[in-house]
Amino acid sequence: MLPLVGAFVADSFLGRYRTIVVASVIYILALGLLTISAMLNCQSNISMQSCSPSQLQVILFFFSLYLIALSQGAHKPCIVAFGADQFDGQDSEESRSKSSFFNWWYFGLCAGPLSALLVLNYIQDNLSWALGFGIPCSSLAVALLVFLLGTKTYRYKVKDEEKFSVSNIGNLFAKGAKYRQFVPSSKSSEGVHATVNEARSKQYEFLNEALLEKDDLEKYKDVSEVCEFEELKSLKDLFPIWATSLAYAVVFAQTSTLFTEQGVTMDKSIGSGFVLPAASLQYLTGISIILFAPIYDRIFVPLARTITGRPSGITKLQRIGIGMVLCTASMIIAALVERKRLQIAQWNGLAGLPHATVPMSFWWLVPQYILFGIADVFTVVGLQELFYDQMPSELKTIGLSFFLSIFRIGSFLSSFLISSIERFTSTGSRVGGWFSSNLNLAHLDYFYWLLAGFSMVEFLAFLYHANSYAYNGQGRSTA
Repeated sequence: MLPLVGAFVADSFLGRYRTIVVASVIYILALGLLTISAMLNCQSNISMQSCSPSQLQVILFFFSLYLIALSQGAHKPCIVAFGADQFDGQDSEESRSKSSFFNWWYFGLCAGPLSALLVLNYIQDNLSWALGFGIPCSSLAVALLVFLLGTKTYRYKVKDEEKFSVSNIGNLFAKGAKYRQFVPSSKSSEGVHATVNEARSKQYEFLNEALLEKDDLEKYKDVSEVCEFEELKSLKDLFPIWATSLAYAVVFAQTSTLFTEQGVTMDKSIGSGFVLPAASLQYLTGISIILFAPIYDRIFVPLARTITGRPSGITKLQRIGIGMVLCTASMIIAALVERKRLQIAQWNGLAGLPHATVPMSFWWLVPQYILFGIADVFTVVGLQELFYDQMPSELKTIGLSFFLSIFRIGSFLSSFLISSIERFTSTGSRVGGWFSSNLNLAHLDYFYWLLAGFSMVEFLAFLYHANSYAYNGQGRSTA
């Protein structure tokens, strides 16, 4: 949840540029300490023929991990928002580029870790853990240097010059509540309502009334300031989208957990001499994202643009909804594949053997991984762009931190669901329940069907809210 804290600091005090620099320095320091902790010699125990870490190693190790969490909490939401800030949404050409930026950002976000894992895992296991930690530390130092070299070309505000920040959101809403009963004269009301989006003005009438206090009429004479005040009202509209995306985040958590558990029990041989590690199956999602993101940006968007006339091809909500449908399809396929795996295990008399390899190729799992990777390109990038674009200019980082919280809370919900279902299904006559340690007796297929049902209900709820959602300055959604 640290991105919420980092976003608050950036939007209320330091500004995004300064927060990125400070967070990067802390990040480099953390990785440096992690490298040092790996370089220290451990205390060997001759009688036990083992090696225990020294107290200094333990302190450095955990302190560096906490610093990494702290730095990422500030760095992740700020760097995306700052990158998107470089595009002028009012310019048609730059508006297209901004939409494209989010696609390529997610491409890099998947390509970077995938490349690093392939190289660093080998270095850490076969050469040196210190070198394995030192390489990302050096890489981040170079990245910060490159970032600083472009300082004079960036578009950003100095925080002291900004008039609107997260620190006064509560005051603005409190003022709106205080003046709920205030009835402005028709003359003054006409002046303000002419500058605001009608759909939002009616929905949050009490906030408009707060604007009409005598002193505030002087303060908010500028039309752009009134529009910023109106944008604040969009915070409440984004909550239903946030809530209806949690089921997607629960499914998101399965790609690195239960999908891998399925792969452990299956035949992972490629050719005659190579066996693929089960955890490497997770790369399939990253690879599908790396392959599909350019296709989406260079082929799908231009084709959709010729039909809809929109710079982004389709609306953000339409993009999110398409990904949710693909997510549901991925879970249905996963359930069918798991059912087939259980049948093959039963036919071959392997149901009672927890460590037996089921004679079923891992290639059966490829469709569910790839389909979910394509769903990510639609939903994850769409949510990221929506939560950036629909927030007031000085609260973009807060918006992206809320986007990140969807997947963090989704992981918690996934764990809660699994533990609750396991507790319920493992009682009575059923041994081990849906998540038995012997997967050949478990029923992951039931859980996948449950998640497919949740995803479908989520999509219907999302569709309901999306149809009534009003984009900032655009009126009602066409999603």
